[in-house]
Amino acid sequence: MKASTKNRLVSLIVEDIYRAYPDLVERFGENGRERTYEDNYHHLDHLETAFQMDNVTFFLDYTMWLNNVLTSRGVGTELIIDNYQRLIQILDDCEMEEEAEKQAYIEYLKQGITVLS
Repeated sequence: MKASTKNRLVSLIVEDIYRAYPDLVERFGENGRERTYEDNYHHLDHLETAFQMDNVTFFLDYTMWLNNVLTSRGVGTELIIDNYQRLIQILDDCEMEEEAEKQAYIEYLKQGITVLS
């Protein structure tokens, strides 16, 4: 995925999350917003690596690790699921160079949601 595409997607996702959950500002402050940006770059990096390896398990292992880390910091699993659902929606509307890559990301995210549910 091009860096410009990744930057645009992350910005859209984070702004969408904070519009839907304005209480996150009160709960986590500006640091929380910065972490949400970082987390979404990590999500996309792990999706990209899983795609390159043709190994969904790599992304699912990351998803379980992420859930353990974030729930220990007071971020509920439901917010991770919501984030993944938003990623699916934004990816579905996005143009990427490789359609197969985009479809793999969406499938990996759906499997991540299943694991978390």
